[in-house]
Amino acid sequence: QLQLVESGGGLVQPGGSLRLSCAVSGSTLGSYAIGWFRQASGKEREVISCMSSNNDYTRYADSVKGRFTIARDNAKNTVYLRMNNLKPEDTAVYYCAAVYGLGSCPFVRDVYDYWGQGTQVTVSS
Repeated sequence: QLQLVESGGGLVQPGGSLRLSCAVSGSTLGSYAIGWFRQASGKEREVISCMSSNNDYTRYADSVKGRFTIARDNAKNTVYLRMNNLKPEDTAVYYCAAVYGLGSCPFVRDVYDYWGQGTQVTVSS
């Protein structure tokens, strides 16, 4: 059973940066496509970035394109989300998720089988 644990959230001022980590255990990270999602209070969970299992494909939501970067370190079984130029509207609980064996980059929430517990990101002055 794959397990994912997010970390790195916190309070940051507008324009600041954070790097979220998603530590994966129970299997080999390289076999999974990974997605990052977020859910703001009162809103639905939305996908913001994904990376295929073979690292060939990445994709970003328009709201974060140019500011966020997804990366993985298979040797450390960890996925990262680097977030720059943060805005108050980025405030949300951030989740990583995984699905086995996809060489594509799914931008659909229901495709993902494994989820972390989430980490809170608050952007405020």
